[in-house]
Amino acid sequence: MIKAVVVDDERLVRKGFISLIDWSSFGVVIVGEAGDGNAALALLREQEADLLFVDLTMPGMSGFELIRQVRQRYPAIRCVVLTCHHEFEYVQEALRLGAVDYIVKTLLEVENADETIRRLAERVKWEDSTRELLARGEGRVMAADLALLYLPQLPGSHEEELFRLSVTKNNPLLAFQNMWMSPLLSRIPDKETCRELKTVLGGGWQTALVSGLKNQLLQEVEEVLGKAVRHALFYYSGAEEPARLDYGELRRIAGEQSSAGEDMLSEAQNLRWTLDREAWEGFTSGVQLRQPPQEQISAFSLLLLHNWSGLLLKAEETAQLKASSAGNLNWCQWKNWLRQFSGCVQQRMLELGLSKGVVFCLIRAVRFMKAHAGDKINQGDVAAEINMSRGYFSQCFARFAGETFGESLRGRRRERAKTLLLETYYPIGEIAGRSGFEDDRYFSRLFREHVGKLPSEYRAEGMEW
Repeated sequence: MIKAVVVDDERLVRKGFISLIDWSSFGVVIVGEAGDGNAALALLREQEADLLFVDLTMPGMSGFELIRQVRQRYPAIRCVVLTCHHEFEYVQEALRLGAVDYIVKTLLEVENADETIRRLAERVKWEDSTRELLARGEGRVMAADLALLYLPQLPGSHEEELFRLSVTKNNPLLAFQNMWMSPLLSRIPDKETCRELKTVLGGGWQTALVSGLKNQLLQEVEEVLGKAVRHALFYYSGAEEPARLDYGELRRIAGEQSSAGEDMLSEAQNLRWTLDREAWEGFTSGVQLRQPPQEQISAFSLLLLHNWSGLLLKAEETAQLKASSAGNLNWCQWKNWLRQFSGCVQQRMLELGLSKGVVFCLIRAVRFMKAHAGDKINQGDVAAEINMSRGYFSQCFARFAGETFGESLRGRRRERAKTLLLETYYPIGEIAGRSGFEDDRYFSRLFREHVGKLPSEYRAEGMEW
């Protein structure tokens, strides 16, 4: 029998969920229930379980944290999410932490409850049987050298689609951290199998063929794949489908620090790569070589939009680039996105009628102003920093920014003040000084003129929110 525990802070919901289903008909028995995460962990110390139904929103320990702890302490227990939230991003976080499925409570009725639990019970039985088939000996090592991985790419992707493949009918199917794996105990994928993967799964799934798995510890394989396979696929540049990955390389990636390439991306905020072909080649090849995490690439690109909207990008260009960035799933797509950003910068340079050298100087000036907005700097200081005469800099900057240097600097100081008001508890007078304003009364008056409220009012409203 499959032993299950239900965890939900609402007693009536727990009782209703338990009574809704004829558990024994699926080979499942409810061995316990709990009203919060701590009570669930206490129960699991005394009671063996195979399935844990977990509500995500509970007081004290959240369902996310409970899943995380169960995953660490009891890796054999499968967690199933109970939620009222069916947004993919919300549920995806639980799946990333190790949940194997989710049930939307508001959609669960007698008519579909049996089908849902039947699917879960069959999955548990399938995984238990195939794990024993795949692993042998006390160390539980992989018997197959090759395995096909399936990674969902779209909200509607579900593992039941995988059972339509001939490869899963002839080989086991395991669930690993929001991905699935078919160790290939029979023949390796041929052209017909590859065509079937593309036809049946379409764009909803990404597939990869991993080699070098034989005699690897099953638990380590799961950990390495969870940490490294998406990163490897993000930078994969081969033409084969499915992508070919080596387990030894995946293990190397899993052991690297996540800060790889962070300094390079920070330096690339100078934007030389947008106007200089050699700099573009150096930057993009450097990213491919050092392979910073996907999250760093995304953060870098969003920072570009934040820093240069209104200066190098028109409002409609910013909106278009922001919208298109949501669909970028790999480095090749991000590289094309960065090329579009570069094209906008080049078009802006032509519209301004400025040389490449002058535009580079103005970009340096803006970055210097942002970094030193809280210091006592003036137009002469910035002009000297970029080696331009004060008069010529003033003329070029006004054309570039659409406002005078003084207006731009005060705007940056106000933005710095807004951040300090919301993120610190410094007195208003100190915030004025830290934002580059010598007179706090002048600062308050200027702030109200442009923001519509006093600094104290802005802070009060922001903290209440």
